[in-house]
Amino acid sequence: MVPALLLLVFWGSLLLVAHTYVLFPVLLERLARGRQQNQNVYRPAAANLPAVDILLAAHNEEAVIEEKIRSTFATTYPLDRLRLLVGSDNSSDRTNALLTSLSREFPQLHFEAYSDRTGKPGVIESLAQQATAPILVLTDANVFFAPDTLYHLVKHFHCQEIGLVGGHIINPEHRAEGISGQEKAYLERENQIKYQEGVVWGSMMGAFGGCFAVRRACYHPAPADFLVDDFYITLAVLRDGYQAINELEAVCYEDVSDRLPEEFRRKARISAGNFQNLKEFRALLLPPWRGVAFALWSHKVLRWYTPLLLLTLLAATVGLVASGGGWFYQLALAGQLGLPLGLLLDAALRRAGRHSRVLRFITHFYSMNAALLLGYWRYLRGIKTTVWQPTQRFQQAK
Repeated sequence: MVPALLLLVFWGSLLLVAHTYVLFPVLLERLARGRQQNQNVYRPAAANLPAVDILLAAHNEEAVIEEKIRSTFATTYPLDRLRLLVGSDNSSDRTNALLTSLSREFPQLHFEAYSDRTGKPGVIESLAQQATAPILVLTDANVFFAPDTLYHLVKHFHCQEIGLVGGHIINPEHRAEGISGQEKAYLERENQIKYQEGVVWGSMMGAFGGCFAVRRACYHPAPADFLVDDFYITLAVLRDGYQAINELEAVCYEDVSDRLPEEFRRKARISAGNFQNLKEFRALLLPPWRGVAFALWSHKVLRWYTPLLLLTLLAATVGLVASGGGWFYQLALAGQLGLPLGLLLDAALRRAGRHSRVLRFITHFYSMNAALLLGYWRYLRGIKTTVWQPTQRFQQAK
């Protein structure tokens, strides 16, 4: 007889993984069908458009900082209601020299250099203390705005219930030999899910850190020892009872890494930070049928624990096969052992100059889950530092 406990573990683990990756997006799409984004917005030429302070932490960004500054000020938003506050976190390249030169060209640019590395949350908090505008926009050096990005971010704050608005980040370039195509597909899917969460519950699960706007009245900085400030800020807004939404018209372009080791390092760091946030905001997980909690469980928590669920599923499958569970579980075991071999095949083909999109997705899925697992282990051991190094990007690789 097949042990009942192994059956429960097998099907429970499989269902939870299927829910976060397949069932939840399908359900969310059905719930969002026919619903509209917030319509209580500022009009483009409104005389009462609010003032905006843009906050940017930079470290050794000479490859992108000039394009970033110019794309920010090439905006349809009134420049007399705009300031860009930049903190250079002990940059050792030409970042500071470029910012000094650009500040003479753009009087709305205010630049401060830090002699000691403090990490992004510390730099952003220092800049936020200098901010006076009712709306803050947080952004990254490698994220470039379209001319109307700032307007589409800010327009929703006419509605007093909205506390945070996320931007629509697009990866404009990808190559067959790397993983940028898979990252592009991931970003597109995430943008849509976050938009739908905002439409259905007003509870977008985490703005993309490279581009989002927050009402200063409900802005709570991440603690200095936290790695992921954007998710902290989003959940703090939701905890305060405000809405967080994603605006697909607030388009911006992110120049990302095409190299798997770079993305692995970045995602492992984000994973460790996500578990810090999970502990801080665990009260939002209950009751699980409430919109915020259901989205947090379905979109984030189950995905973060997918590596452990996959290992649990494998152990249960081995037990079922060993106890005579039948052909179905033998086939399931063969699939669980066979799919990871796709990483080796993908690597062999890549060395031969051939690229399979399907195999690259397998590589991306398993490597990113390995990064999640490593990040969880680092979280359990204790976060040692919040100092970061920018990932290598297309400009740096050319």
